[in-house]
Amino acid sequence: MRDKLPPTRRRFLAASLQASAAVVAAPYVITSKALGDATTPPASDRIVMGGIGMGNMGSGDQRAFLARPDVQYVAVCDVRKKWRDDAKGRVDEKQGSRDCAAYVDFRELLGRDDIDAVHIATPDHWHSLMTIAACRAGKDIYLQKPETLTLREGPLMIQAARRYGRVVSGGSQRVLEDYREIVDPCWAGELGRITSVDIDPGPSSMACYLPAVATPSDIDWELWLGPAPWEPYNPGRCDGNFGTGGNSWRSYIDYSGGSLTDWGAHNFGGTIFAAGLLDLQPTKAVWHRAAADGQASAYATLVYPNGVEVHCNRPKQLRPADTAATISHERGITIRGDGNAATPRAVPAYRGSGGIYGDFIECVKTRQRPFRDLEVAINTMTAPHMLGLVRRLERSLEWDRAAQRFVNDEEANRLLDRARREPWTL
Repeated sequence: MRDKLPPTRRRFLAASLQASAAVVAAPYVITSKALGDATTPPASDRIVMGGIGMGNMGSGDQRAFLARPDVQYVAVCDVRKKWRDDAKGRVDEKQGSRDCAAYVDFRELLGRDDIDAVHIATPDHWHSLMTIAACRAGKDIYLQKPETLTLREGPLMIQAARRYGRVVSGGSQRVLEDYREIVDPCWAGELGRITSVDIDPGPSSMACYLPAVATPSDIDWELWLGPAPWEPYNPGRCDGNFGTGGNSWRSYIDYSGGSLTDWGAHNFGGTIFAAGLLDLQPTKAVWHRAAADGQASAYATLVYPNGVEVHCNRPKQLRPADTAATISHERGITIRGDGNAATPRAVPAYRGSGGIYGDFIECVKTRQRPFRDLEVAINTMTAPHMLGLVRRLERSLEWDRAAQRFVNDEEANRLLDRARREPWTL
């Protein structure tokens, strides 16, 4: 997992410039800004970045990267004028110029040869297409979670990242930071061998029946929808607020997996990290019908190839009693071990400095795999996506990881992906 990727274009150019300088006879001027100073690295050591999707999460990501002295921020992209103008304004104010470019169409930003890396924080239905396009354009990518909308997208994204030698980091900072209290004891061997987990993921997304209203002039509605089915504009359909109960794109099935994948990317991420399942995908998703306190109930269990069982929304009355080898997290996660001595392991850490953002920038420079390498993020997202299908079909499924298909279940396999509007196809 930690093998190095090809050198960055900027490092190649920096080396070429150094070699060329030795044979230049005429004098020339290099500005102090280009050479760097005590707080700013020279231009050849700065990562040139742009942002795509500059709303709530995108603006937060932009601020984090813009604050870094080793990042030169040059371009923003959003289909909404307000978000686009606000994002450009932050860059221009920070850098004391009006040079930051602003685009409506992400393809124009990706077409720039001077950009090394992008951060993407669009609605989920755009993630796979933009990530693959950015890989083809030679950009490294910091991608907000949830990284995928369907099971089919993940392998295609990994294939693109590896083929084009790109650093792609998933954007769930909470995995290491919010769940540390369960991660450390598990990796220290205090619970022994991990045997099972109980997690309470939220509901899936819903259909949207919001009425049509006039499309305002400050949004490119066709480009916002992109690969999603055409629907009339309604501000609640495309609002970027963090709710999943309606009136946000996170609520609706055409654009998101709902709370199951939105918060699930954090909750499953922390669970899978703590339980040491980073490199694995479930082999089975078992649908249970049970009775608890005299009432019918249903829940699912994801079974991993090392025997760990992740029970999703199992009624508390059906859970075993806690022991000394049990640890819980306030966000509805309980991890159980066998209590036998286990060899401690060092907890993986961010590279560089500055949290998950610094980890990404360090890996862009060194070509190492980041803490939330795309493949780890895709393995994580397999869990909530599989759970969503089990809930929908209300029956157990068996997963063939090598084939990336369900075994002997064509109905389930038809749900591995969804139709996309032309020309936005995978």
